[in-house]
Amino acid sequence: MERIYFAFRNTCAGLLHAGRTERAVQQEMILLAIAIPLAAIVGTGLWDRVALISTVLLMMAIELLNTCVEKLCDHVTPSIHPQIKIVKDMGSAAVFCSICIAGLVWGAALWARWN
Repeated sequence: MERIYFAFRNTCAGLLHAGRTERAVQQEMILLAIAIPLAAIVGTGLWDRVALISTVLLMMAIELLNTCVEKLCDHVTPSIHPQIKIVKDMGSAAVFCSICIAGLVWGAALWARWN
């Protein structure tokens, strides 16, 4: 039980740090705060609401991982390096894919709700 407590504490510390220092994470936290009540309006059933909220959480998770990759790359070599740029660009592409997933799910839910 102690291990779970410390893992949760570390998770909270990571989220707080990212929320304080990373603009993209701040924006996605705001988006999540909006998405939770909006999912109750847009979603027609429990699974719709779960899917809507989950896509935003997935987007946040991938953004956090991308932020970790970027910070690690900057730590390894602060100078501009072509291979590091490729790694950072791939992380950015992963974030973009997650945004597309969220957009598709939210778009489909909106379409189903008002059509």
